[in-house]
Amino acid sequence: MRIVRILAALLAAVITASSFAQAKIVLGKLGQTTAATRIYAAPTSHSRIYYRAPAFEYLVLRPSKSTGWYKVLLQNGADGYVSADKVAELPYQVTSAASRTSRNGSYSGAPSRSGAAVANYAYQFIGTPYKWGGNDPSRGIDCSGLVKNVMGKIAHVDLPRTAAEQVNVGQPITRLEDLQAGDRLYFWSSKKGKIGHTGIYLGNGYFIHASSGHGQVATDFLGTKYWLNMLVAARR
Repeated sequence: MRIVRILAALLAAVITASSFAQAKIVLGKLGQTTAATRIYAAPTSHSRIYYRAPAFEYLVLRPSKSTGWYKVLLQNGADGYVSADKVAELPYQVTSAASRTSRNGSYSGAPSRSGAAVANYAYQFIGTPYKWGGNDPSRGIDCSGLVKNVMGKIAHVDLPRTAAEQVNVGQPITRLEDLQAGDRLYFWSSKKGKIGHTGIYLGNGYFIHASSGHGQVATDFLGTKYWLNMLVAARR
């Protein structure tokens, strides 16, 4: 349910032996971490950490021009980087059909250019500390602060400060299968008795949010009972 399980739910459908991959778009080679490691924003351990991968996690690896590093395919199609000595490249290609539809009938909406830009920009905040009421990513940020920041910067939409207010802005999306990257998600808080949490949909069932539970900006899979039971609205 984290950032480099990027294609984990797809792997069974898209991993093919090399000899059967000609009719597909090759996304990369299947790899697996050999020890706990980190996925970085750039091929240096001094760059932003996208994710701390446990041992034996499957990744989609791509060649890198930087010696000693692999690129790692992320959920939004961008690349992270992992040290080559922490992963094993397996003899399988990960492929995708040129015109892939949803794997399970859900989350199949094609992202707009602006929606993809929103999702791409949101990724840079992975690992930012969670801070209730926080507006400044350099000091910590909360869920609605993250959404307001991203949407204002990329979509040029000046959203209200709280999730309960933000839900009143934008085009309602009423079906899961119509969700696109960049759509805003809103979740009910039984403790507050109102909408109390928000995030940004990334595609393939994943979303990004400033999570008090994770203690930072992180990604989660929307299609769990936990999140679906709380999801009450989506806006574009």
